[in-house]
Amino acid sequence: MKACRASLAKAQPRPAPYHKRAGPVCGHPASLGENEVADFCAKKMHGVIADELNQEGVDEHEWQQKWQEAFCSGFRKADDEVMTDTVASEMIILSNCGDSRAVLCKRTQTIPLTVDHKPDRVDELSRIEGEGGRVINWYGARVLGVLAMSRAIGDRYMSPYIIPVPEVTFMTRSEEDECLILASDGLWDVMSNDEVGNVARRLLRQISKSKIAGDKSPAQVVADNLTALAGRLNSSDNILIIVVDLKPKRRLKPSTEILSNPD
Repeated sequence: MKACRASLAKAQPRPAPYHKRAGPVCGHPASLGENEVADFCAKKMHGVIADELNQEGVDEHEWQQKWQEAFCSGFRKADDEVMTDTVASEMIILSNCGDSRAVLCKRTQTIPLTVDHKPDRVDELSRIEGEGGRVINWYGARVLGVLAMSRAIGDRYMSPYIIPVPEVTFMTRSEEDECLILASDGLWDVMSNDEVGNVARRLLRQISKSKIAGDKSPAQVVADNLTALAGRLNSSDNILIIVVDLKPKRRLKPSTEILSNPD
């Protein structure tokens, strides 16, 4: 069973203005002190990354490289599977280390922003074997027959095969953006990117047409419905879903009515 922690915090306005950060942090039994690592990431990861960014000035031509370095350094210091995103007015900056996944739901399409760190991913397999490790098929591809992901925080005993190095994605925002969905593999094991995106868009359209928000925000309605749907599809893993509404100014009126069926 995985130990999961979610974090959502206000960010500091540096090196460029942005609104908020969010990210699922999921532990796994192979981690030493999985709960401690998950708690550390949820409570302190944002501060660690902010410290890295504030070490020196960032010129406008090198800010992406600085973010990349800050995420990598912050993840090493946290040293679980973790994904964080920073949503700015013009940019989404996302880092992922593990098999959680993020997708951007636009008006008519769903765009994956991360690629799962699986041991049988061609580049990851090459890296692991290059370090002298092996990927063994034991109920799926596993590093040394143990861990079903190739990158994570807190698995130092499996270094250098498992590394705490995130991949960082920069995506320019547009008027087509509806929401950002970050979720653990309990969702993606039973639903595809497109299926998740279609459910989210359908729910957001229903909410917008009715102009009724209910007791929950549109983002929370989407997250709750996706969680329930994954459960009905018999997901065998923990399900942690964070939805970031990229159109927070939806004009809605309060109501006790909650959408509960995405079909």
